[in-house]
Amino acid sequence: MTMVRWAFLFGMWSIASAEAGMQGEPKIEEFTLRNASGMTAKLTNYGTILMELHVPDRDGKTADVVLGLDKAEDYQKGHPFFGATAGRVANRIANASFTLDGKEYPLAKNNGPHTLHGGVKGWDKYVWEASKGEGPDGSWVSFTRSSPDGEEGFPGTVKATVLYRLTPKNELIIEFTATTDKPTLVNLANHSYWNLGGHASGSVLDHELQLFCDRYTPGDDTLVPNGKIEPVAGGPFDFTKAKKIGRDFEKTGVKPVGYDTNFVVNGTPGELRPAARVVDAGSGRVMDVLTTEPGVQFYTGNFLNGSVKGKGGVVYVRHAGFCLETQKYPDAIHHPEWPQPVLRPGETYRHTVLHRFSTQK
Repeated sequence: MTMVRWAFLFGMWSIASAEAGMQGEPKIEEFTLRNASGMTAKLTNYGTILMELHVPDRDGKTADVVLGLDKAEDYQKGHPFFGATAGRVANRIANASFTLDGKEYPLAKNNGPHTLHGGVKGWDKYVWEASKGEGPDGSWVSFTRSSPDGEEGFPGTVKATVLYRLTPKNELIIEFTATTDKPTLVNLANHSYWNLGGHASGSVLDHELQLFCDRYTPGDDTLVPNGKIEPVAGGPFDFTKAKKIGRDFEKTGVKPVGYDTNFVVNGTPGELRPAARVVDAGSGRVMDVLTTEPGVQFYTGNFLNGSVKGKGGVVYVRHAGFCLETQKYPDAIHHPEWPQPVLRPGETYRHTVLHRFSTQK
């Protein structure tokens, strides 16, 4: 029995819901999930965005650890994918086109010569249908959307669901599923910007990161993989042992300076396994990330420039947050030897990412 069905059977959880938007416009809503351990998550059905996540530190004091905006409708004005579902295809598709079953599909160029995060109007810019409830594994919100055939140039009508759960074990779990009526591409990712010291605490460069990734996919100057898979051992991309995020910044060659790179998660794709562990020594907060996907894009907010004011008027400058976007490899459709983002009728796309929070002294 699926978690959503369990949730309906065990419904009756106190989840706050507040409507936003004006009459005549699509209804935008906000949803709040809580657990007994002091965690609180706020989400909106606009782009399935994780707006807030309040997590206790070593002394039990909570802070909001995701970058974002004050109100759901604020996201309609534009933002750098704060907390959103990136899709229909997350990350980059080189040269804004792909060929599937012998047919070429041109796409919008919204990132230099490439397509990024689904095109000009990706799934992060739509209002999704929402339902909410409580199950044996915690409170949940489920967002659903039907993306029509030809949207942003992609073939097939895709029906997608993004399910958020906040468990009693201080886990935020996101489950993506999708089906299609024609062969198409689907590669979804959550694009939250994390700062375990709190969203207003400044740079994340002193956070310590461990990636359970022995290899990575190097990119060119436009951040598209060059088709190679190389070992990280001994170089600036080596996070197999925990180190401060900013330690090897100047050695990456990435511009603007930082990381914006896909890493190959150790283990078997399809199985939930560790991808990353992040520690903020100041607060004692620890975040473990587990995923079923083959890759994780580690991005250090290199393009944040202070132009977007966040919650409470906070100015998010460069490196104010980091992303760990579990996904299939960027531009995988042009590299048939890699795990493919192709979804066909009769198949179901499934992707789970689990964020587990704890503390250390």
